[in-house]
Amino acid sequence: MSITTDSADRADTASSTRTVFRTCPLCEAGCGLEITLRPDGDGGEEVQRIRGDMADVFSKGYICPKGSTLKQLHDDPDRVRKPLIKRDGVHVEATWDEAWAVVEEGLGGVIDRHGREALAAYVGNPTAHSLSAMLFSRVLLTGLGTRQRFSASTVDQMPRHVASGFVFGTPMSVPVPDLDRTDYLMILGANPYASNGSICTAPDFPGRIEAIRERGGTVVVVDPRLSRTAEEADQWIAIRPGTDGLFLAAIANTLIAEGLADPGSHIMAHLAGLDDFSSAIAPFTPEAVEEATGISPETTRKIAHELVEAESSAVYGRIGTTTTEFGSTASWLIDSVNILTGNLDRPGGVMFSTPVAGGPTTHGKPGSGRGFKVGRGKTRVGGYPEVMGEYPAGAMAEEILTPGEGQIRALVTLAGNPVLSTPNSDQLTSALDSLDFMVSIDLYLNETTRHADVILPPPSQLQRGHYDVALLQFAVRNVANYSEPALPLDDDQPDEWEIISKLTLIAQGLGVDTPPSLADDMAIAALVRSAVGDEHSSVSGRDPEALITELSAAGRRGPERMLDFMLRSGPFGDGFGTNADGTSLDDLLDHPHGRDFGALVPRIPEILRTPSGKIEIAPEPFVNDLIRLEEAMPGLADRGLVLVGRRHLRSNNSWMHNIRVLVKGKPRCTLHVHPDDAANLGLQDGGAASIKSRVGAVVAPVEVTASIRQGVVSLPHGWGHGMPGTKLGVAAEHAGVNSNVLSDHEALDPLSGTSVLNGIPVEVGAAP
Repeated sequence: MSITTDSADRADTASSTRTVFRTCPLCEAGCGLEITLRPDGDGGEEVQRIRGDMADVFSKGYICPKGSTLKQLHDDPDRVRKPLIKRDGVHVEATWDEAWAVVEEGLGGVIDRHGREALAAYVGNPTAHSLSAMLFSRVLLTGLGTRQRFSASTVDQMPRHVASGFVFGTPMSVPVPDLDRTDYLMILGANPYASNGSICTAPDFPGRIEAIRERGGTVVVVDPRLSRTAEEADQWIAIRPGTDGLFLAAIANTLIAEGLADPGSHIMAHLAGLDDFSSAIAPFTPEAVEEATGISPETTRKIAHELVEAESSAVYGRIGTTTTEFGSTASWLIDSVNILTGNLDRPGGVMFSTPVAGGPTTHGKPGSGRGFKVGRGKTRVGGYPEVMGEYPAGAMAEEILTPGEGQIRALVTLAGNPVLSTPNSDQLTSALDSLDFMVSIDLYLNETTRHADVILPPPSQLQRGHYDVALLQFAVRNVANYSEPALPLDDDQPDEWEIISKLTLIAQGLGVDTPPSLADDMAIAALVRSAVGDEHSSVSGRDPEALITELSAAGRRGPERMLDFMLRSGPFGDGFGTNADGTSLDDLLDHPHGRDFGALVPRIPEILRTPSGKIEIAPEPFVNDLIRLEEAMPGLADRGLVLVGRRHLRSNNSWMHNIRVLVKGKPRCTLHVHPDDAANLGLQDGGAASIKSRVGAVVAPVEVTASIRQGVVSLPHGWGHGMPGTKLGVAAEHAGVNSNVLSDHEALDPLSGTSVLNGIPVEVGAAP
């Protein structure tokens, strides 16, 4: 794609600098960046400065420390720039033709010997922050022709999708807190001051929290740790890890038992199962859950009353609630409490975004649909059910290591580092060593890709176009912002979509000489024909070939052509001539700071895609899981010492640790221990502790702090660098320890397959 200087760019002829605007692609906040470029002395350009875009319609100048490091990420000498092939156990640079030949031989050999079910794919978290990867990963997964699909979703947010799927009809029907209008916000298991929010796209989430309090509202944080967010709240409730579902069930019980529940007439007209829900929640009184949660009945009742009595309120939960053995049920109960307090689908409560590029909540017949199902297959070894087309990441290692028909013998990874991010890392390391073939699309030679036979490097984030296709479906305002590449591709560097497409075509047996454009043409044709065949689409009944011709006339290919169609056929689109004020990719190029289509608006019933056309507050899988939750109460009350994770503002899982400015300062990979626990365990601040779980053991430095509940210890996620065969020089200097050595691959939330990464039973003692 050409890089132009237009009304979006400011040229300074005196200094020969150029300013471009783009959305930060590093986390879910989607902050606008102002990037100043200058000549690099070799006929090209380099980044001179990055700062927040004050005119961005969504972030209004806010930026976190990570956003300003895109230059360092682009210039990182450890970033892979040419394909790497493993020869005699060592990765060496190769040409693209050489790399593709090895890929063809490796994948083809496994398919010939074992069939396509011997192939597997793992899609990592950065995929959600890449336009190319988001739109073409499905092309890859379909092209591989295997059901062995895994992703970071089952070590992160899958319970949130499962709950939304059963209650509202699609896994993307996630209600988000209306932060800018709410009077009362309760946050469970989230630390937006460090994460900037998640499954709730909101630039300057901390500022939005502070605005709630400034206008007289209330913020409550429920967390085992006194996080940065909890420090800024009106109240911190130090819950025992893994018991959020019990606390929420007790709130729901209080609302019903005391006659406080009132969904409102608007919601009641579209609500099913309230009587069944009321009966199922009856055992969970505040007194019954007190011992397990560590929260007094008085506090539980007080919160229930405050949620109802506030002018508006919203309950929001994240990874601390989802990565537990009851993650799906906790997510469902968050929705249930929001419904019972009358705060679903109303300003100041929790609402549904209207994604400008469209999505499951805007496609098809409004108000009803096929609903949501799981279990269209099971893993070969553990029998874990399929959810959203994938299997639990925690089951990947055993599917590789266990012999028999369907054993995984080849793996494709896309922008992921599962060795540091999935359970029982030592087991997965052994599994990857045993593969016949592995190919990775990745920027780095890291703890996972060191096992790959071939590493295919995509362009840096500054060399790709960007639009948050997935994340804007959970935005707290209806906005759209497209970013052109700030820098051109390197010589001989294919774009990311071309890499994914070519890999797909090779896996399909079409050979290394087949151009990536073939996969691109098939993808856009399928997208357009699906929309044309939808009688509720703005392009229903149109000639698909004519639409594709019009899209291609601008000279676009790949994700930009697909995005243009999604925008033009979306809820705010120009409809290819039917809406003169509608948007398109050209329109967004003319608005480099983005377009704001307004605050969230009520969307029930049109958003519903359940077969009944109702909000299903009592889906059978969740009602049944309440029995398991009730039976677990005694064990949750007496588990001994448990481990939870944590996050820092300057960290982004594992892959930003090679940027020196983000890891400098006081070491962050420490074991947080309460002073009373430290005294009982014989631990000293600054000393070392051994931490053991059922599956592994690590040694970490101790940080004694009162900012954590007694009986709980904490290690951050994503560390454990410095492994042989990696090339992450800065990260190796700040290696830390891998907390996922301790997480148990057999501990899963049964409804979603999500790994239990919080509330892990551990033994802790002093170490030399």
